[in-house]
Amino acid sequence: MAEENSGQEKTEQPTPKRLDDAKKKGQVPRSKELNTMVLMAVAAVSFIMLGQTIMADLTEVMKTNFQPSRADIFDSRAVLRFFYAAIIDGVTLLGPFFGLMTLAALLAPLTIGGWSFSMQAIQPKISKLNPLKGIKKVFSAKGLMEMIKALAKFFLVAAVAITVIWINRNQYLALGSESMKGALTHSADLLTSAFLLTTVALIIIAAIDVPFQMFDHNKQMRMTKQEVKDEMKDTEGKPEVKAKVRQLQREMAEARMMEAVPDADVVVTNPTHFAVALKYNKDMRAPLVVARGADLVAANIRRVAEENEVLLVETPPLARALYYNTDIGEEIPHDLYVAVAQILAYVYQLRNVQKNGGKKPTQPKTEMPEGYEEYERNETGDETGDETEPVRH
Repeated sequence: MAEENSGQEKTEQPTPKRLDDAKKKGQVPRSKELNTMVLMAVAAVSFIMLGQTIMADLTEVMKTNFQPSRADIFDSRAVLRFFYAAIIDGVTLLGPFFGLMTLAALLAPLTIGGWSFSMQAIQPKISKLNPLKGIKKVFSAKGLMEMIKALAKFFLVAAVAITVIWINRNQYLALGSESMKGALTHSADLLTSAFLLTTVALIIIAAIDVPFQMFDHNKQMRMTKQEVKDEMKDTEGKPEVKAKVRQLQREMAEARMMEAVPDADVVVTNPTHFAVALKYNKDMRAPLVVARGADLVAANIRRVAEENEVLLVETPPLARALYYNTDIGEEIPHDLYVAVAQILAYVYQLRNVQKNGGKKPTQPKTEMPEGYEEYERNETGDETGDETEPVRH
């Protein structure tokens, strides 16, 4: 099969199962440029929201640590206290910023490909150590695209950085003449502006990279027509297996149906091709079909009925009408109420005669409604059961 597939072009779109299997292996579309852009954007927004507060608190930390008292200078343990306090202050100041960055790093993959946790992706593979495959990747279309992206990102970010520095060169030089607090605040504003402009540059790169990654992943996941056929066989099962399953299901359904025949009130036959077992009591709205079948199944129904002393009534038109217009567990059609009622009345009369004695009643001629004449077939035909079924009413 592999040899056949190797000669075919992958022209078919990947199936959901193919994509799901690939995701389990860690093969999902990914854009590093998009992730970088999201992190930069979150960092810029974080500086806008928290920059002033961080710089103000950082000023206080610097004052505390760089202006020790005379007693602290001659205390050998003061250095550890200042160091510990600086760590606590640093975590407190930068904790919200790092928390937002961590959240952004976790949510960024959801924008394309979603989360994917796969042990197969991190398993070591000897094939990855093959230098020839490594060279092929470098000179492949994807490798070329990665090189172009890296160069474009470098030149674009460099151009933005140079432009920002050149425009704000006077402000950068003026930082040295400002007070510490003013310089820190001013530096925060300049850094935030640089972040925002760099993020704009990365948005351009990500806007180009995301469609390419989606296209490249889809191309890798494409399938040959033979692979699609093989997957359908594996998913839906081979025809011979499906046929065997259907046969077992029919046998199980027939076995359950036969269990209901002993509780039937009557079995209507025609007399060889069809048999329909009916049950009725005062709690039912209408008589119920508890078993039905043709040919061999009909013979089994008649046999079970005879073994359990369930009355067989030979009424060919009604037997055909019931067989073609009902299913197991269904009530009889409204149009057949009268015909079935005549049969049930006849059955109850027979039971009464058998119990109390008297003259045996004559089987009535069932009154079939209009539209059911097509079921009155000649019973001298074959018993193969291959007759074309009339349309159900």
